[in-house]
This record gives sequence, structure tokens and C-alpha cells, in this order.
Amino acid sequence: METSVATREVSRLYRHLLVRLGPQGWWPGDTAFEIALGAILTQNTAWRNVEQALHRLRQRGWLQASALAHAPRHELEALLRPTGYFRQKAERVQRFAQWWLNQGGEAGLRLRPLDELRRELLALKGIGPETADSILLYAFHRPILVVDAYTRRILERHGLPIPRDYEGLRRFLEQRLPRDVAVYQEFHALMVAVGKLFCRAQPRCTGCPVQEVWGPPQGI
Repeated sequence: METSVATREVSRLYRHLLVRLGPQGWWPGDTAFEIALGAILTQNTAWRNVEQALHRLRQRGWLQASALAHAPRHELEALLRPTGYFRQKAERVQRFAQWWLNQGGEAGLRLRPLDELRRELLALKGIGPETADSILLYAFHRPILVVDAYTRRILERHGLPIPRDYEGLRRFLEQRLPRDVAVYQEFHALMVAVGKLFCRAQPRCTGCPVQEVWGPPQGI
């Protein structure tokens, strides 16, 4: 039997996951710049690899935009090697660090309107919507939801009629959740937790908390 519209409410799922899995406390980082840096480095790699690279940068005293912008490229590449694609990421990190400085650092960037800041982030080579929105949501605490592959997979497997494109899906979810930074942060983190624990490429449906709200997935 198809799940009713009422039980498909995204806000209801969020509240249930928060109770079942608990607050996730994302995104790790001591400063806005470190959080933004982590969002760039986590592309195409596991977070444990990013942590290793961030630890290396911290030991060198390079977790600041001014240090990274002027760091010798070959040394930076060596420190970022654990994250994969380290040459590309070194270039992106230095470009981002220089942009950060040119905008007046964290103080200057916090004054910028959300839409304007997002456009500028997306204009930087190597920063796509998911990375830009992660920076905005977690580093600058702006009310914009992050959509990732885990979220799309969970919604599709449960038969929700979701938009195919990133922007459409982001708006679809934002319209169904309270416009609140803390809610957006926890929802994103909780969906990642479900994706890692249960909704993998080969699903582990037993005990999945999503089923307790939306019923079993369809077509698996």
C-alpha cells in the first residue's frame, strides 16, 4: 500500500530522525574559514581523509587564509595528499583563500547578502552548489539547505516525486522544513547519517528509522 501524503511530510521525518539518531553537531571546525576549507577538501573523499589533511595544515600553522594564499604550492600539495586530487585541491584552496582575503575576510563576508555571496562562491572554479551551500550553511550560518547524494537516494527510494535538478530539490525541501539554520544543519547531517548507516548503494533496511515514518522503500 502506498504511503499516505501525511506520512511523507519531510518535517515529520526530520523530527523523527532527530529523536532516533540524536543531534549530529555538524560541521566540525574551530573557525568559519576552517569549516569552509573542510567543505572544499571533502569533495570526492571521506571525511577521515580531510581530518588528516586539516591536522597537517594545523601543525604547519596554515589554517588561515593569509598563510594558505601564499604557501608554496608543492608543499601545500604534499599536505593535502590524503584528500585525493591534491593538485586540483591545492589550486582551489589557494584561489579560495585569496578570494577570502580580497573580500575582507570573515567580517567582510558576513555583511554580504546571501544570494550575492552564493553567486560569488559558485563563480569560483571547483566550487559547485553542494560545496557553496555547505560553506554558507555551516561557516556563515545562512538559511540554505545542503542537498547531497544521500538525501536524493533516500527520497527516491521512498518514492517521493522530487525534482531532478539540485536547485529544484533544494527548494522542494526548504519549502517543507522550518526556515531555520539549526534545522537545516541537522536535517542535512541526519540524512548523511542515514545514508551511511542504512541507505547505502546496497541498502541495509533493517532498523532504518526512515521506514518508521515513510514505510519500506519502493522497488528495492
